[in-house]
Amino acid sequence: MKEVTATMAGTVLNIFVSNGDSVSINQEVIMIESMKMEIPIESTFEGVVKNLKVNIGDFVNEGDVLVELE
Repeated sequence: MKEVTATMAGTVLNIFVSNGDSVSINQEVIMIESMKMEIPIESTFEGVVKNLKVNIGDFVNEGDVLVELE
């Protein structure tokens, strides 16, 4: 299973994918706010979204799994 992880700690502002969506390499999947900056989280893999691990408003730490792909 492939995992998209947070590159820094912050709050989830937006989620651009849903379960079952196809994702390509470098596609933005989640937007995180950290220190009043919006940080896009991009997938480093191709795949299909199997599981979203976060919701809008959740606080995440660097390295937390955000999206699981298959």
